[in-house]
Amino acid sequence: MHYVLGIDLSPAQPRPMVDLKEPRYHPAVLEFEKLVKDKERYKQAVEEFLRYSWRWARDEKYQTVFKIQAGILRGIREFLDSRGFVEVLAPVIGPVTDPGIRGARQASIDFYGVEYKVMSSAILYKQYMASALGKIYFVSPNVRLEPVESIYTGRHLVEFYQVDIEMYKATYYDAMALAEDLVYHVAKYVREEYWRELEALGRELPEFKRPFKRYAHAEAVKIVNEYGCVNSPREELRWECEKLFSALHTSPVFIYDYPKGSRGFYDREDPERPGVLRDFDMLYPEGFGEAISGAEREYEPDRLIERIKEGGEDPAKYGWFLQMAKELYPLQTAGFGIGVERFTRYICGLRAVWEARPFPKLAGIAPTP
Repeated sequence: MHYVLGIDLSPAQPRPMVDLKEPRYHPAVLEFEKLVKDKERYKQAVEEFLRYSWRWARDEKYQTVFKIQAGILRGIREFLDSRGFVEVLAPVIGPVTDPGIRGARQASIDFYGVEYKVMSSAILYKQYMASALGKIYFVSPNVRLEPVESIYTGRHLVEFYQVDIEMYKATYYDAMALAEDLVYHVAKYVREEYWRELEALGRELPEFKRPFKRYAHAEAVKIVNEYGCVNSPREELRWECEKLFSALHTSPVFIYDYPKGSRGFYDREDPERPGVLRDFDMLYPEGFGEAISGAEREYEPDRLIERIKEGGEDPAKYGWFLQMAKELYPLQTAGFGIGVERFTRYICGLRAVWEARPFPKLAGIAPTP
């Protein structure tokens, strides 16, 4: 593809073809689906798992998982450092956090008489560090008070870690290219350095075919509808449709250009295509679903205020962020976040993200370590 200022000037390409005619799910994904069919029994088993997590953490399987997870983080850091990125300490609390967390609630604390939020994502903060250092990343803890039914997805934790990456004066094409390089590198690194551990888990990690396929959101919606998974073109892919689309591929895949309203105010609307956001997701193959979400960031101060209002929020809450956007104008950045536990789940071939970290916390299950 040929890009100038983030615009694709290459000839129109036909819609990519999916890798498989029928979805192929990893056995762990199928096992999880079988577990949640009896919701009450599943919930009891997960409650037991979480409340006595120090017992299973000593199990050989999970010792292996945690060692591989350390390798994943090492691979991420080595790759980003080699590309000139600077690791920056992430905030844990602040007056605002990411509002675009899709159904989850934010956790709050009393900070000397002022309500502060516990970070659900440091997305607003990484923009100004990118303006200072050019290319940065956080390895940041996040807390999202997910709805109680999220325990049946296998993909949601209340407390999780994310690697947040941001680049100054970059486009979402740049971010997609970096995301592909990163995931390819880390998977190769783990396959080569931790092959004994993967073998012990019975995980045969596939070699990815590059370039990763890219589908416009409208194309992905058309495909899942053709397979009988009904999805509105005005909404992001529902989980069942995302899982199906993921299982139709043997390597990670991108979906880009989501409709406005499906993401937070900070994802830039394409000025040439009203209603279309310059953003993307990457999905893992084999039915594991979302790996990465990223975008170009909205940087026009007036548009930011308008988008915040459209989301039903008071711009005054984002006073420091809006002032920064004016002082550093144009604050043009792009980036993405990749969840560490979801990456671990995929690499290790696990049933759910609650197997992919010590002392996991799920919505509505308390007290736990």
